[in-house]
Amino acid sequence: VQLQASGGGLVQAGGSLRLSCAASGRSFSNYAMGWFRQAPGKERESVAAINWMGGSTYYLDSVKGRFTISRDNAKNTMYLQMNSLKTEDTAVYYCAAQNSHFWIPHGAPGYWGQGTLVTVSS
Repeated sequence: VQLQASGGGLVQAGGSLRLSCAASGRSFSNYAMGWFRQAPGKERESVAAINWMGGSTYYLDSVKGRFTISRDNAKNTMYLQMNSLKTEDTAVYYCAAQNSHFWIPHGAPGYWGQGTLVTVSS
């Protein structure tokens, strides 16, 4: 599966952005999907994940209540709605797919999209 992330940009603290991840190739609905981010000088971290039918979601503690992950299997697209953004959310955000219906925490995704930069200014 090929993944294409989009929707990043510059936003002021407290603002919102919605990231999209469009998939092509093999059946999108077969994959658990996730969003990762990597801030300058830091390791990449898992931000949110969603199972193949969208019934279960997982979030990094620091984004709980502010970010919402969702997917539309009919459109082969995953989303990350980011509200109440903070400067510490500044990072390159990547979408990824696991070869599994159910997200495996700490599991290695089999597929990655290119990153989209989110910059939150104070």
